[in-house]
Amino acid sequence: MYFSKMLIPTLRDVPADAEAVSHKLMLRAGYVRQLAAGLYIYLPLALRVMNKINSILRQEMNFINAQEITMPVLHPAEIWQKTGRWYEIKDEMFRLKDRTDRDMCLGMTHEEIMTWLAAREIRSYRDLPQSWYQIQTKLRDEARPKSGILRTREFTMKDSYSFDADEAGLDVSYANHAEAYHRIFNRCGLRFYQVESDPGMMGGATAHEFMAPSSAGEDEIVICNSCGYVANIEVASSIHTKTEDLDCSYQEVHTPGKKSIKDVSAFLGLAPTNLLKSLLVMCSDTPMLVLLRGDQELHEKKLLKLVGKFRPASNDEIINTLGVEAGFIGPMSHDIKIISDPSLKSGMFVAGANKSDYHVKGIKADTHFKAEWHDIHVAKAGDGCPKCGKILSSEAVIEIGNIFKLGTKYSKPLNAVYLDSNGKENPIIMGSYGIGPARIAAAAIEQNNDKDGIIWPKNIAPFDIQISPLNLSDQATRDTLDAMYKELSPKGFEILVDDRDERPGVKFKDADLIGIPIHIILGEKSLKEGLVEIKTRKTRESAKINVNDAVNAAIKAHSEAF
Repeated sequence: MYFSKMLIPTLRDVPADAEAVSHKLMLRAGYVRQLAAGLYIYLPLALRVMNKINSILRQEMNFINAQEITMPVLHPAEIWQKTGRWYEIKDEMFRLKDRTDRDMCLGMTHEEIMTWLAAREIRSYRDLPQSWYQIQTKLRDEARPKSGILRTREFTMKDSYSFDADEAGLDVSYANHAEAYHRIFNRCGLRFYQVESDPGMMGGATAHEFMAPSSAGEDEIVICNSCGYVANIEVASSIHTKTEDLDCSYQEVHTPGKKSIKDVSAFLGLAPTNLLKSLLVMCSDTPMLVLLRGDQELHEKKLLKLVGKFRPASNDEIINTLGVEAGFIGPMSHDIKIISDPSLKSGMFVAGANKSDYHVKGIKADTHFKAEWHDIHVAKAGDGCPKCGKILSSEAVIEIGNIFKLGTKYSKPLNAVYLDSNGKENPIIMGSYGIGPARIAAAAIEQNNDKDGIIWPKNIAPFDIQISPLNLSDQATRDTLDAMYKELSPKGFEILVDDRDERPGVKFKDADLIGIPIHIILGEKSLKEGLVEIKTRKTRESAKINVNDAVNAAIKAHSEAF
């Protein structure tokens, strides 16, 4: 392929509105162009990358006997209404009506449609297990599309679905997909973690996410380097770290105007860990007090699982229920339900005195308040690991894939059943498994770049080798180029030839920016000495090689590239 014949509109300046490294580099290197917020045009280089990734996806899905099909993007509303998600999902879903006034939506995922198909095609236990997958367009009306192709309104997803007769079969399908995902991400050259996660709107009992470390990531995970525990911050548990105990008698202290943990901590000269945080929430119209240690944040999803839907109480509700304004609430003497984080089980703490401008020292659990004990805090770096007790660290990550044990969440409402060996009707047990090819590409750039541009992992690079002849008017250069191209192409190497009439510096800058793993430079002076230059993009190592050995040297360099 010749550079001059391709659409590769490289830019020298960094686009002003791009923040993530992958976004900046994909724009600068001529991979994508933005049509509107969250909508991107994939130019030839990007499409080649996506095709490489999709090829790996197909190979690994086929290896676990998943079968490829294609589902429509446009869905009738009634299928989503049967599972309830038509009503549960709010503004993220694109909704419309067809010309007959029938409610429709644009598919943001395909659990309902796949289950609809299974309900009609699977009859007997003899038809099971099944795994079906597609690589298809999805649409979500993201409120804040950002970071280039990482968070968009239209995107491609590989989503697969398993159908089994029982939970044991689902365990096998789940493990097969997890292993396939490990192979996929390794082949794509990514560093990643498989982490425990929240099923979210997908539902089901068990879920894991695959996370690629990156400063551009909008998710956060906690990691134990001692035992290997790793989890999304949304579900992570942690052991509260021990702090110096407060040793004092029960006593009121005047804290005029000091409402926040920060202000009270500074005023009393105590660490936030010595303070008790009291939050009033409303479950429907029922008030409930939630207690945390002063350095902790409430994990809303953990509390949601315990008590159902809730909301923070308004100022009026706090005063009407507790007789005191926010900032001076204590856990003592309230006739309402109290849920407390276990970090408050032992030791003494400072809490609001239930009257304005006062706090109380010496608060003790069971002595001054009774509570139900549940882990309701957000785990963070510096906490103890829930498995081994060692200190946790944290990393920002990009979600690149997820797997869910759906069970019968979709099969029951959509009547996807099978007859067992006794002729009894049973709901099909399902799993759902997604990967974002564009997220793989962006994560690869986030993890592999330098000041000059992209460094592609070789398995997903748009080309394997770039050849830059510096003077095509020179006959020896043209002859060497032709000979190398004719020898490398039949061996399966995809080659980009920079045949533009540009200065060497321009060609070198574009080569580094585009990020192809191996760069062969044909300079007129070097060729007169019987030499060509071979550069490895990842290591930036360069070597002058005898022209007769150059092809084998390039092949070897490519085989050793990451």
